[in-house]
Amino acid sequence: MKKNALVSVSSIQSKKKEDIIEVVTPGNFYKKENCYYVVYDETELAGMEGTTTTFKINCNDNKFSLIRMGTTSTRMDFENNKDAIVLYNTPYGPLELKIDTKKLNIDVDDNGGDILIDYNLSISGEKPQNTLLKINIKAQ
Repeated sequence: MKKNALVSVSSIQSKKKEDIIEVVTPGNFYKKENCYYVVYDETELAGMEGTTTTFKINCNDNKFSLIRMGTTSTRMDFENNKDAIVLYNTPYGPLELKIDTKKLNIDVDDNGGDILIDYNLSISGEKPQNTLLKINIKAQ
């Protein structure tokens, strides 16, 4: 099963509506073993031209990974009530990020679906910033 998909990603920081970043892009959606995958190319508008983003959605274990390869590279793993420290490589140098996942809801099947991640993000020991990430996948 490999399908074209329309992927909508919105990120809201500090629960303020004026801090919303939203991207809608075409991508590919497929299932391999017990996981769904979404793959799309980042754009110049997102500031990551030359980067491919992959979502690995493990519905059975309620885990989600955001993987970027290219001009920007990282692997951010999200799991309910778990912390993770990741390296986020940018063209300007690496950043160390701490991710504290508060809530992860996955509702995805062969037709696509929704993912909601509520997490705190801090960069190199700075004060954590609450972020709400909403992802919608429409398989075509």
